[in-house]
Amino acid sequence: MIDLHMHSRYSDDGEYTPTELVEQCAEACVRVMSVTDHNCAKANAQAQRAAEEKGIRYIPGIEIDCTYENVNFHVLGYGIDYLSEDFEAIEKNVADQSAQASLERLSKTRALGFTLLTEKELLALSANSYWKENWTGEMFAEALLAVPEYADHPLLNPYRPGGKRSDNPYVNFYWDYYSQGKPCYAKTDYPAMEEIIDTIHRNHGAAVLAHPGVNLKGKEFLLEEVLKLGMDGIEAFSSYHSPEQAEEFYNAAKRHRVFVTCGSDYHGKTKPSIVIGQHGGMVAEGEIEAAVMGI
Repeated sequence: MIDLHMHSRYSDDGEYTPTELVEQCAEACVRVMSVTDHNCAKANAQAQRAAEEKGIRYIPGIEIDCTYENVNFHVLGYGIDYLSEDFEAIEKNVADQSAQASLERLSKTRALGFTLLTEKELLALSANSYWKENWTGEMFAEALLAVPEYADHPLLNPYRPGGKRSDNPYVNFYWDYYSQGKPCYAKTDYPAMEEIIDTIHRNHGAAVLAHPGVNLKGKEFLLEEVLKLGMDGIEAFSSYHSPEQAEEFYNAAKRHRVFVTCGSDYHGKTKPSIVIGQHGGMVAEGEIEAAVMGI
């Protein structure tokens, strides 16, 4: 089994340490893995050591936020020199904006009527996070769903057990309220996609478009343009993609002569319905393994 997309505590929404992820991969019989934290490459050293001890092939990775045509995207970098100062700079850029963006999210959340929510509850949730000053949409969901006075709040009912958005309640709440264009969105200035592709290449890595079925929703026409920017691959097989979408992205990769990857986007409690290895890959794993091991 191969899983090239998962998140540790070095992501602002990951639950487990890099070593714990490796142990879970070993239990799931994963042979090739990558930890791809948001805008942070620090998990790689620990994960690589742990993977070697377990006999798992490890591909250093990162997932970087960027923009193209005013649309936010995620680009995966594989085989990178994860000790490069370039990735420290990417992390610092996001960290420097986190505190102000978090306060803006809180203000907009309270404007929705959730006036009982304070900084105290959010600080408690971020206390053990590497990104202590970054309160994510998932954290807001976790905090709000725990407030007794909001037990029957109509905005929260879809995310409670049995609700139509309860499969991954925290991240679904993020997509519905805190993602780009939603009521509680706080703008962060991310680098241009072209810049991120260049940074990955400069550090001996391969740039892969992450879960395009998510970020391209409603803007599918951008796919062809994005793949011409120097992208090396596309994450065709993702826990977010239907079989039809996966086939579409696989065919797009073939047209543009780029490789395909597979990843679950496993986070732990943030996405409880997603497990390691859950990506719906529809091609022989050898095809994917040969591509990524050649990076």
